[in-house]
Amino acid sequence: MNAELAVLITLVTYKLVLVGVGLWASRLNRTETDFLLGGRGLGPWVAGLSYAASTSSAWVLLGFSGFVYAVGLSALWMVPGILGGYVVMWVWFGPRMRAESAAENQVTLGDFLAARAKGTGRTAILWAGALLVLFCFIFYIAAQFGAAAIAFENQFGLGRMESVLIGAGIILLYSLLGGFWAVSVTDTLQGAMMALIAILLPVLALIAAGGPAEVWSTLQATAPDGYMSFTGERAFFIFIGFALGVAGIGLGTFGQPQLMSRLMAVKDEAARKRAFAVSIGWGLIVYTGMITLALSGRALLGAGQEGEALFYTLAGELLPPVLAGIIIAAVLSAVMSTVDSLLIATSAAVSHDMGVSKRYPGREVMISRIVMAALCAAAVVMALAIPATIFDRVLFSWSALGAAFGPIIVARVVRVEPATGAILAAMALGFGMSALFFLIRGVGLEGTGGIGGFLADLAALPGSPFERVVPWILPLLIVFAWRRPAHA
Repeated sequence: MNAELAVLITLVTYKLVLVGVGLWASRLNRTETDFLLGGRGLGPWVAGLSYAASTSSAWVLLGFSGFVYAVGLSALWMVPGILGGYVVMWVWFGPRMRAESAAENQVTLGDFLAARAKGTGRTAILWAGALLVLFCFIFYIAAQFGAAAIAFENQFGLGRMESVLIGAGIILLYSLLGGFWAVSVTDTLQGAMMALIAILLPVLALIAAGGPAEVWSTLQATAPDGYMSFTGERAFFIFIGFALGVAGIGLGTFGQPQLMSRLMAVKDEAARKRAFAVSIGWGLIVYTGMITLALSGRALLGAGQEGEALFYTLAGELLPPVLAGIIIAAVLSAVMSTVDSLLIATSAAVSHDMGVSKRYPGREVMISRIVMAALCAAAVVMALAIPATIFDRVLFSWSALGAAFGPIIVARVVRVEPATGAILAAMALGFGMSALFFLIRGVGLEGTGGIGGFLADLAALPGSPFERVVPWILPLLIVFAWRRPAHA
């Protein structure tokens, strides 16, 4: 059996399992809450692993490993921010969100954001939030389709259109059938598979490169200046800005509806605490593995490799053809199945928060499925039409939603109730500033000396604090200063 046949067999087998999960879960979807939140019955392993897999798939295997491969040790400042996000979500946000959503029958993040608003103000918050989720997740889903397409093109020689359509069709099928339960169970399988691969392949790469000491000495001798420095040999203030920017990716965690849904769906407090242990353990394994893979790969291959293809290249070179094919297929499946959580979250925002399903009493599940199919089609068009790297597309969506929703969630978790106007202003400012700084970085401004040049250098960093951190400042001030009247 050759590698290509192994990839094909593994893909077909795995996808049949996913469709089987969808068929099993379809019988559980009697109400809108069942379809969008799994009846609030997630146990710790499903909640923890599905949460972890939803935070990181294509971009951690391909984008994060490629970023470390290209940038070096200074890229590792991203990890404390990411793992810190796990802690804040499960330990700080989790108890309030789980308890309140169950007590008040909140189904979506939009419900939580608008919990104390009434009338037209509540409608405005729900619509504004849903539109932001819709806009951002189209990019996010398109990024995942793009990642899957790269692998299909490399393995089977298919065209980009065929690759995207195959991946999208499979994902849509089991997501439509099984809803949140199917998505959570398949993401659990995905998370477990990623953890195993994040141990196996990096260990093989490290051995092939001669072990830790040999990797270190090789990189010291061959890597460019700053590669083996945790500061990247940047000037002090530029380094501080870079470190804040890459660590600031963790702030994006606090505005992601697909992650909040796990907090709302976990069945009880005991399950929440165990789910946190599962997810943080997974994060330590996978990120350590990808760092090892990136540095070992740089020592083995030098600088000539495309970063986002490093994982596939090393799998092909270090493993027997059949085993390499199985691992590549498994990772490809994981990449594609990440989209399911995004589709559920976006469908919930449009069908529930925008009130589409309420217009058809008794048919809420059917309407949610129709919305999901339409969203999937739109994301396919985006994946085919917009040229951008996996890393940038995912991180823009992540950062923008974090800045739009995160400050409001922080306020509500600490029992501060922002006024309706404050919530709407925080959403607009958080998203708007993230988009502005993302566009500024894309222009590629050059430093010209003085304060203007310094700011331009900061804005152009791949971990720009302007894009990740600064958009939080004004929204936080607004939601804490402009509160709802005590009697409201």
